[in-house]
Amino acid sequence: MSTSTAPRTQRQLPPSPPPKRRHRSTLRYGGNRLRRAGIVALFLAPSLIPLTLFTLVPMVSSLWVALHDWNLITPMEFVGLANFRELLTDGDTWAAFGHTLGYIAGYLPLVYLLGLAAALALNTALRGRNVFRAAYFLPVVTSWVVVALLWRWLLSPANGLVNHVLGLVGIDGPGWWTDPAWAMPSVILASAWKDLGFVMIILLAGLQAIPGELYDAARVDGTSAWQRFRHVTLPLLSPSTFFVVVISLINGFQVFDQVYVMTGGGPAGATEVVVQQIYDLTFRYGRAGDASALSWLLFAVVLVVTIVQVRGQRRWVTYA
Repeated sequence: MSTSTAPRTQRQLPPSPPPKRRHRSTLRYGGNRLRRAGIVALFLAPSLIPLTLFTLVPMVSSLWVALHDWNLITPMEFVGLANFRELLTDGDTWAAFGHTLGYIAGYLPLVYLLGLAAALALNTALRGRNVFRAAYFLPVVTSWVVVALLWRWLLSPANGLVNHVLGLVGIDGPGWWTDPAWAMPSVILASAWKDLGFVMIILLAGLQAIPGELYDAARVDGTSAWQRFRHVTLPLLSPSTFFVVVISLINGFQVFDQVYVMTGGGPAGATEVVVQQIYDLTFRYGRAGDASALSWLLFAVVLVVTIVQVRGQRRWVTYA
């Protein structure tokens, strides 16, 4: 009698997912990312290439030049941080920064208040307001050389239009850009007149973004026009104000064109601003290393001021 044994059945494990499918999906995902990056780079190339060649490369090169003594002719001589130490102990450097801060202190409040007044006026149902908007914005797109020459003639002590009008009402006009005490106010007036349209457009856009229902609710509560301006307009206009202040401060630290054309840094160095000194150090005195070092000092000041503004905006800027 023979006995038969049943074959033992082996326990089968569940099939594992094929690794090739995951590998293919990973490759496909990586290929899509590379393709997207290539498309983005292709569209950015017309702007990115000039930015790199004419902005980033010169910035890095100027830092290298700042570490050398160079007169633009002979080979450079490495001096390390000597140029920075020399500038920080030079009275002319501090005087140039003082003149720049004086310019900003006069320019920024003036251009903002005038731009705000123009924006409030043009935000009403004024007949022909589009014509006024274009007229106010026209100086913004005008060359600084043209504007500076125009104001140099308007403020001419001998035959300028401003002194002529003042003389008609019995006022003896000042020397303006020929007088050390009035040279910087002359530059401030020209700058505020040119940039008024830019500030007006930004603030006008901010005013038109404020919902009219808020003003209606404030009128129902019996508020006056000043109270509506103070408690509704100014808080909701603060983002536009913040943008204008940041841009105007950066432009103020970089003021040069109007100074160069109207006064050339004079008279007696009364309008010698930082960028004017950078120009003089490079092309008048052949001290390219000092000029590059001063450029980086100016960059550091602008960077610190901008960071302080960005962090401080949380206390007074209202985005709601």
